[in-house]
Amino acid sequence: MYFPQYRPRRMRQSETLRSLVRENRLHPDSFVYPMFAIHGKDVRNPVASMPGVFQFSINHLVDEAREVAQLGVKSVILFGIPEQKDEAASGAYDPEGIVQMATRALKQELPELTVMADVCLCEYMSHGHCGVVQGDRVLNDVSLELLANAAVSLAHAGIDVVAPSDMMDGRVGAIRSALDQEGHTELPIMSYSTKYASAFYGPFRDAAESPPAFGDRRSYQMDPANSDEGVREALIDIEEGADVVMVKPALPYLDLIYRLKTETRYPVAAYNVSGEYAMVKAAAERGWIDEKAVVLETLLGIKRAGADIIITYHAKDAARWLAEESST
Repeated sequence: MYFPQYRPRRMRQSETLRSLVRENRLHPDSFVYPMFAIHGKDVRNPVASMPGVFQFSINHLVDEAREVAQLGVKSVILFGIPEQKDEAASGAYDPEGIVQMATRALKQELPELTVMADVCLCEYMSHGHCGVVQGDRVLNDVSLELLANAAVSLAHAGIDVVAPSDMMDGRVGAIRSALDQEGHTELPIMSYSTKYASAFYGPFRDAAESPPAFGDRRSYQMDPANSDEGVREALIDIEEGADVVMVKPALPYLDLIYRLKTETRYPVAAYNVSGEYAMVKAAAERGWIDEKAVVLETLLGIKRAGADIIITYHAKDAARWLAEESST
């Protein structure tokens, strides 16, 4: 029987050999942990559809972030649940808004932690859409000023990275211009450049209390059928001043992660979203899968596709598991 000179199995015979030729590795440095801030004191509300995820008042948010940092996860991204919502999303750019206050608390207690903030209006709008609404239409251009105001307010609060997720056309340019005018020329923008109108966001909307009151978000979030458009969106955002581009969700769009990395050569983030997290948790609770093995394989697949940054609710567990593996 004939065999080729090269036998791939030769380098799979032991963990040491496999490790020597391993092409991609997971490390907590790549993870960003999403956190939900809410007003009040000693609040720790579990999110029913996302086991292990909570809405935290600021005192508990700081404690959670400290634990995350001790595990080696050096970055978090904040989402806020305001006390009141209105049709101008005023809580998004209020100097005493929930994310602004949470940012100041985190930077005071954990100055080495990189604190990112989602920049969107949906959590603060009474109707739950990501822009100003007129009738049943979400208006693009008038929403840009509010988004820019939100980014500047967060910059004044001490945020390290702003991450616009609204999918309004031109919002990266508007935010970059506003930040520069206010002296925040060094503040990076991580753009949700390639964000799809996905069915995987449901549990997040429970956590952020932000479902749209009418209609859906397909007039501004991307059609899941389109990939060339996803690359164009990223290139537009880069031209407008984005420092990092993002694919959201991650798992159904691994091809887009790969394309953005190879075609833009820019840093690429991928958001391992709430629905992806909830499915793993639900299957693990039923004993149908090995949670640790599935999570680490999932995150490795996102990394292999080209993601430099992985936003994931699994960050704490994954960091702990990786530490355990490295110590054995």
